[in-house]
Amino acid sequence: MAERSERIEARVSAEGLSRIRFASELLHMSVSGFVVSAATAEAERVITEDSYTEVPNDYFNALIAALDEPPRRLETLSKAVAKVRHDPAFKQVN
Repeated sequence: MAERSERIEARVSAEGLSRIRFASELLHMSVSGFVVSAATAEAERVITEDSYTEVPNDYFNALIAALDEPPRRLETLSKAVAKVRHDPAFKQVN
């Protein structure tokens, strides 16, 4: 178990504290343990939610199918790249 060396303080309403105490008793935990456990679980949920994007199956399948297609040459983009290569807006000075 990791060493517990950091401290968190919070202000809570009397009703909120009463509910937290009741819940912690139901789980046979200290109030502090309950709060840390609940906050840690919520932190993991938020981090996970932020780390992944969930999309419907049909959207995902269409995306994979599009990525599997061979690359197409985009003429307008090819012309723009050729123009910049020929006459770059910024030139390197040695």
